Amino acid sequence: MQFLYPSFLWALLAAAIPVIIHLFNFRRTKKVYFTNVAFLKAVNTTTSSFRRLKHLLIMAARILAIICLVLAFAQPILTPKSGNIAKSAGLTSIYIDNSLSMQNELNKKSYLDKAISKVEELLTAFPQGSRLQLVTNDFSAQEHSLNNAQQIKERTTTIDYTHTPRTVENVLKRQISLAAKHQSQGGNQFILFSDFQKSTAGALNRLKVDTSSTVFLVPVQAKAIQNVFVDSVWLNTPFIREMQVNTLTVKLSNTGERAVQNLPVKLFVDEVQIASAVANIDAHGTTTANFNFTVKDKGFKKGRISFDDTPVTFDNDYYFVLHAAPKIRVLHLFGQSAPEKFVQHVFENDSVFVLRSISASNVDVGQIRTADLVVLEGVQVIDGSLSVSLQDFIKAGGSVMVIPPTAPDVANYNSLLGKYGIRNIQLKSNTPSELSILAEPSKAGGFFGDIFDSSNLRAMLQMPLQSANLTWQVAGEKLLQFRNGMPYLSSTSIGQGEIYLVASPLAKEWGDFARNALFVPIMYKIGALSVRQEPSAYSFKDNTFTLEVDNANANTSFKLKKGKLELIPIQQLNGKQLTIELPKANQLNEGQEIESGYYELMNNGKVDRILAFNHDHSESQMEFYSSEELKSIFGTQKNVQVFDQIDDTDFVKIFKEQNFGKALWRYFLIGALIFLAIEVLLVRFFK
Repeated sequence: MQFLYPSFLWALLAAAIPVIIHLFNFRRTKKVYFTNVAFLKAVNTTTSSFRRLKHLLIMAARILAIICLVLAFAQPILTPKSGNIAKSAGLTSIYIDNSLSMQNELNKKSYLDKAISKVEELLTAFPQGSRLQLVTNDFSAQEHSLNNAQQIKERTTTIDYTHTPRTVENVLKRQISLAAKHQSQGGNQFILFSDFQKSTAGALNRLKVDTSSTVFLVPVQAKAIQNVFVDSVWLNTPFIREMQVNTLTVKLSNTGERAVQNLPVKLFVDEVQIASAVANIDAHGTTTANFNFTVKDKGFKKGRISFDDTPVTFDNDYYFVLHAAPKIRVLHLFGQSAPEKFVQHVFENDSVFVLRSISASNVDVGQIRTADLVVLEGVQVIDGSLSVSLQDFIKAGGSVMVIPPTAPDVANYNSLLGKYGIRNIQLKSNTPSELSILAEPSKAGGFFGDIFDSSNLRAMLQMPLQSANLTWQVAGEKLLQFRNGMPYLSSTSIGQGEIYLVASPLAKEWGDFARNALFVPIMYKIGALSVRQEPSAYSFKDNTFTLEVDNANANTSFKLKKGKLELIPIQQLNGKQLTIELPKANQLNEGQEIESGYYELMNNGKVDRILAFNHDHSESQMEFYSSEELKSIFGTQKNVQVFDQIDDTDFVKIFKEQNFGKALWRYFLIGALIFLAIEVLLVRFFK
């Protein structure tokens, strides 16, 4: 047996008071006055031994009443099975996992509701004066204060799901830190109600708990369940044109033990359903679904993939943004340009492209950073600041197309392009030689996959006749080549950047490539592929992301807006590169909540662009640690106890018996009243 408040035992010294009273009060003689011997018959006589017995019984009743009353205040408790007991010097911190995976249901009740109801029951087990604390994934300011059981119960009614999962290690660090703030020196209890999701719980086998505190893990789950979620989406072509058919591919994953058959999946654009598909997904497998769609105008489009999958519903919608027909910025740097100005004409005839044509000798190299595609036409020597700027541009993901002059500086070309694997560039001839027909490219896929429609796949092409003045060792892909295998147009990928190299000038004496039907679609495809694709959607897990903005200066403050929610995130602007850091749950104001969906990036009250955010995929992985696995992991740590009876009606009773023991103060209080009643009876009736 132990005492919650052993300091009250000093009051046992009060048991000496009845002894003192009896020693000094019952020794006094009592005088009986009478006038006649006849009255002696009416006096009840007692022997000295009987009188002494009565005195001793009254004294014993009073002593026992005081002892029972003192022990009741000291709150004796039978030692629990675990051998641990809450100490008045420590505090009890209760963690309720309110991550999105707690939407799972067990017996038609969500994990979160089940955890809250059990916590409310558990609060009745704590004695008056217990120092309690409630922690959730929000890590809010309310958690810094200590509360009584009633205040904690009131807070549980306000708990809602949050987009921020926490590892068990982070939760315990939070609880320990808050306990230290209140100068709690050991004897603390940390109780964790969670589904212990494997994808978010962290590395439990490396977690060591200080032996001065006790940790109770309460798994709020039964087993892994079925769940379908969107893994990713992508466009088959990176460039969306209005009034043209575009294809979106969606990858779906199934975490369940059984296959999913005939799941209807819908595609919405600007909240209008424009396509649908039926998905079949194997157990623990993935599949893809393709959607063909058309947009009618330019700009940002709100896309959404939606399906019905219960009981987990937070990931049934996947949000993304499509940028239809964005402006493609082409910088044309010429030295020796073709007289017919083929490059200028091809990009000026389409409103999608924004063309700037400048002499390479007069260019401001700062303009290169703002372009998507740089076309070098007839530049004999690429050196100095131009060479450095182009290398930085390629490293940043830009695309460069090199069309040589009739007499290029081969050594200079080898020096620049050799860094990217394009080696052994040689001058074949500085005058046009006999023209040769180019080989027909593959129409089925790759670069030319969407240039030809189905009716042209089998038709013979009128290929251009061409002569070459450059040959080289191809490091990437031959987009066009002569029938002898010599490259005419090659593509080399460098990270996110791309280099296109042409074998000869575009002047008509070198051939008719620039006048062939392939020229315009090839140039358009190169322009479209040069658009540096930003993610169509962001994950809350990434927290920090970078995007390119226009019309911004160093003093611009961007905001994120979703309905009535407005956030000013941590941000840094470097040129046109804006880096934004999303606020964590504990950094939000009261009533603010970050949810998946569309957010407007505001610049001086105007919408700069639309961004889509989704919850992290790890929350959708429905595999959990069982109580047996947790017991195995923490088996060597005696101060960590794992429960497995969260769904039992006797859970709270078992928890009390195992960890709080059996409180005996009520019995001692009843005993004190009984002994006081015995004293009254002895005084009144024991004559």
